[in-house]
Amino acid sequence: MPIRIVLADDHVLVRQGLKSLLEREGFQVVGEASDGQEALRQVESLQPDIAVMDISMPTLNGLNAAREVGRSSPKTKTILLTQHDEGQYISDALEAGVKGYVLKSQVASDLLLAIRQVSRGQVYLSPGVSNAVVEAYSSKSEKSKSPLTLRERQVLQLIAEGKSTKDVASLLGISVKTAESHRTRLMHKLDIHETASLVRYAVRRGIVQP
Repeated sequence: MPIRIVLADDHVLVRQGLKSLLEREGFQVVGEASDGQEALRQVESLQPDIAVMDISMPTLNGLNAAREVGRSSPKTKTILLTQHDEGQYISDALEAGVKGYVLKSQVASDLLLAIRQVSRGQVYLSPGVSNAVVEAYSSKSEKSKSPLTLRERQVLQLIAEGKSTKDVASLLGISVKTAESHRTRLMHKLDIHETASLVRYAVRRGIVQP
């Protein structure tokens, strides 16, 4: 049985190229998505062996999507594709349950190896990120952990992407009143009371890209 994969990247050409690469190597791409929310729907519906996701996706980034995958499809292992080799990203990814962390600069060779190793129950990190992992964990006590729940991080990302409260409610399938409640609660937790400051916080935490 070939390894079944859901592939998520908001760049169509990148996704098409990765799909061709994976299928040439005998993997089965059973689903594709252009954002984090759609990736989750695909994973929940198809229950693939592996979810390969870009870390920077609209509506729901790869880190938060990985956390949700762990809840909705425990058998599915997540591999993140990224240009970030900073320790914060790698540490956050491992905490989110990610099993593979692949740098886009080496994606053609690394991704194939990552899929094979992760499917065997191993954790794969692209060469060159090991030192960043050690440094991230050694300075763990200095890094403040986000006080936000997963839903609040989703709402924060959408706000930082410029979505209105009504848009947030529609995208997350919740009422406008509930979306506003999440917004108020996360602002209180962060002690941030204006949208521009929320955006800056989201960029600093890697929730959205500048």
